[in-house]
Amino acid sequence: MFKLALRNIFRQKIHTLMTLAAVITGVTGIILAGGWIQDIYVQLGEALIHSQSGHLQVYRQGYFAAGSRSPEKFLMDFPDALKQHITSHPEIKQVMARLNFSGLLNNGRSDLPIIGEGVEPELEAELGSSVRIAAGRQLNDSDTFGILLGKGVAQALQLKPGDPVTLLVNTLDGALNSLDFQVTGIFQSFSNDFDARAVRIPLAAAQELLGTGGVNALVISLQHTEETDQVAAQLKQWLDSSELEIKTWVELNDFYEKTVELYKGQFGVLQLIILIMVLLSVANSVNMSIFERVGEFGTMMALGNRSDQVFWLIISENLLLGLIGGGLGIYMGILLAIIISAIGIPMPPPPNADIGYIAHIQIVPSVLLLALGTGFIATVLASILPARHVSRVPVVDALRQNI
Repeated sequence: MFKLALRNIFRQKIHTLMTLAAVITGVTGIILAGGWIQDIYVQLGEALIHSQSGHLQVYRQGYFAAGSRSPEKFLMDFPDALKQHITSHPEIKQVMARLNFSGLLNNGRSDLPIIGEGVEPELEAELGSSVRIAAGRQLNDSDTFGILLGKGVAQALQLKPGDPVTLLVNTLDGALNSLDFQVTGIFQSFSNDFDARAVRIPLAAAQELLGTGGVNALVISLQHTEETDQVAAQLKQWLDSSELEIKTWVELNDFYEKTVELYKGQFGVLQLIILIMVLLSVANSVNMSIFERVGEFGTMMALGNRSDQVFWLIISENLLLGLIGGGLGIYMGILLAIIISAIGIPMPPPPNADIGYIAHIQIVPSVLLLALGTGFIATVLASILPARHVSRVPVVDALRQNI
């Protein structure tokens, strides 16, 4: 039956090409749409990792729930030994300490409430590949009293690189303390909200301001992002007994999970629309092909073929069309994805950001299987009703179509 079905496909050239065109278009569309959405996931995740959160962060137990209100209550007093232990893991690229605080930044004329981070400058610069320096330069380890301002902070206080500023904070004992800094640069990260309030100073200066030798967090950078969950699970087994907790970059950025859910819903709707379009296009082509061949099927039944054999012949033809069209669609989709990715798609800034990016089309095995399944299922489904109808036409009425 499959040999006969294959011969019929090549014999009905015009209808075969029409059906294949519909299937290839649908499969290619799903591959390109799915690959583009997957690229959004990847680029958004990497932007968050390499501008703010790193791949993993280690805290004292309870910091993630309540530490933003009282970071001084969740300090790790001896971070160096912990850093050395964590760095021994083969998948970990680097570990850096951060000390979080809040206070007032003064430019000599007015004050602005800020959130601050004491950081290890050169390690942070290596991690922050998605942080753009809008003016000036990055902090380095020799900047004892240098300060890096978010773009929104610099605009609010009308500051530029080289300007002096004063940072006023409460120490852990409740006393007021202040230090003078010089602006080394103005940065722009993925989030406008973060840039509107954030400043970064060297870790030693932050510890002097707060009167402590501790840190709030250890930020971990990995060799490969896809190893995040595995490394987190391994570290968690050891950290649970040390009154420490570990959070992945996904847990630290609920915006990412919400964005993924939004795009998953949109891709589901798009997939349904493409399925319906392919189904209707293929159904039209299949109907034309089948009903033009009623006389042929009547002759088959007159020669002794049963109606169910005619039904399965038609289904077999379209099953083969679905497989051929799906395979060609995958080839076309991968080829277009490579070409488009080589060129790049300029994208506007995402919500809450000012920096655009260049999108690509990711080649995702699960999307390829989904596209192949959609084209195959649509083709087979479109043939069921016409095949059922033609196989039930009386032989005499079917033979009249040959006259």
